[in-house]
Amino acid sequence: MSKDLLENIADDILVYKIVETKNQHLFGILYDRYAHAVYNKCLSFVEEQEEAQDMTHDIFVKLFVKLKTYQSKSKFSTWLYSFTYNFCVNHIQRKIKEERKNYSVTDDLIDNYNDELIDDKEIFELKIEKLTQSLKELDVEDKSILLMKYQDEFSIKEISDTLEIGESATKMRLNRAKNRLLKIYNAL
Repeated sequence: MSKDLLENIADDILVYKIVETKNQHLFGILYDRYAHAVYNKCLSFVEEQEEAQDMTHDIFVKLFVKLKTYQSKSKFSTWLYSFTYNFCVNHIQRKIKEERKNYSVTDDLIDNYNDELIDDKEIFELKIEKLTQSLKELDVEDKSILLMKYQDEFSIKEISDTLEIGESATKMRLNRAKNRLLKIYNAL
């Protein structure tokens, strides 16, 4: 195949060919297509560019091995987002465990929230500096679902597919994450 033809090949076919042949050149094409998006997603989880670059590298190393598990049930980009999201969440959770070996995390701040529906307008009106600080203090899973919704502009269905949960569970988790964010934000 010519270089131009390879660069324009559909993701599903490219993945199939990579799995079939273990061709690193073909994997390089996939890397070129998605490395920037994966890096940006990693950067939304960590503050340091070098750490995000390391995470991106690690994701693509694991991806090469895990490509055979992709089953074309969703778009490859959605599957890769889910793969990246899960990697980032696990990375942050390991990092938190290491930093807080003897520290027990409690839900004291969260226990008293109510399930009142939060309008998106309230989230959009938050001051950016205070919001940034609130997001840093928010649990990684809550932060992730909020970033999917508001930064990545995922629909409820796309979030549901990524997290592999039902749409009603997605709405519930999203609302709880908004409640927790507002509680932290208002406490600052």
